[in-house]
Amino acid sequence: MLRKHRARLLVITLSSSLALAAPAVAEDTEPAVVVNGTFSSPTVPSTSYWGRNPDGWSPAVVREASRTGHPAGYQAATLTWGNKVEPLSGRVRGVRAGATVTVSWDDDPGTCVAQGSGKLAYTLSVAGDTNTAGAFSTNEATGKPNWFTGRTYSFIAAEDAPAITFTAAVAGSCGPMITNVAAKQTAPPLGAPAKPEQNDPCAGDAKDSPACKDVAGSKEKIDNCPPTSKECLGSVAGDGKAEKDGIAQQTQAVTDFGKVSRDEPPNAAANELCALPNALTASAGPGDAVVPPSEWWFC
Repeated sequence: MLRKHRARLLVITLSSSLALAAPAVAEDTEPAVVVNGTFSSPTVPSTSYWGRNPDGWSPAVVREASRTGHPAGYQAATLTWGNKVEPLSGRVRGVRAGATVTVSWDDDPGTCVAQGSGKLAYTLSVAGDTNTAGAFSTNEATGKPNWFTGRTYSFIAAEDAPAITFTAAVAGSCGPMITNVAAKQTAPPLGAPAKPEQNDPCAGDAKDSPACKDVAGSKEKIDNCPPTSKECLGSVAGDGKAEKDGIAQQTQAVTDFGKVSRDEPPNAAANELCALPNALTASAGPGDAVVPPSEWWFC
C-alpha cells in the first residue's frame, strides 16, 4: 500500500512540474482599431437586400441587417457575389510594425446558400513572410442563419496599420458572410533613443564646414590636455576676455538707458503729433460734421 501511495505521489509531482514548466502565451489586450468592423456604414435600407462599398474596406457587397440573422443585428459583407470571389480587405489602425495582433470576427455561410451545401471555406491573410494565412470554414449551410461568433487569428505586424484580407476558397452566388471584425494588440517596445551622432550638427557632410573644423580642432587639443592642466585648457578655450567684455557692454547699456530723462510733459509730446491730423481737417467747416473736428481728439 505504501508503494502505491509513493508512486501516485511521484506521478502527481511530475505532472505538476510539467504543468508549471509550460510557457504561458500572453493575450493581446491593448486596443487596436478596425474601422466599420460591423459594416454598418453606410446603412442598407430595410427595403433593400444588399448594399455596396462599406466605409473603410475594399469594395464589397453588404447584406441588410435584418436579413443577415446575426445575433447582434449587424450588417455583414459577403466574400463572393455573382459567382465570383470578392476578397474583402481592410486595415488594423493604431498598430506599429512588430506588434502582435489578434483579429476576431463572426462568420456565417449565408442564408442564400442552399441547405446541404456544407461548410464554406475561406482564408484570412496578412503581409509578412512569417505570417501563414489562416484557413477557416463556416458552420454548415442550412438555408437559415448559422453564425459562428468569435473566430480569431493572430499574427505579427510586418507593417504599420497592417492590411487584412478575407478571401473565399471558391466562387459562389453569395457567402461566406463576415462581420463584427475587431482587433487587440501587444505593442512592440519603443525604439532605442537616437544615437549621439544623430544629434551632432557636425555629423555627415557638415563636418567640413569652417565652424565644425574649428570645433573638431579644439576638441582634439582639449583631448590632448592633461585634466589638471589649467594652462593647457586655457590655451584652447581662451581666458574668456571677449565674453566678459560683451557682458560689460550690455550691463553699461542697461545702466545708460535707465539714466535717460523722461520728465517731459505728455502734452508736449502729443503736440508733435498734431501736424498731420490738423492738416487733414483744416478745410472742414463747422457744418461739415455733427461733431466739430476740434473735438475729435486732443489736437
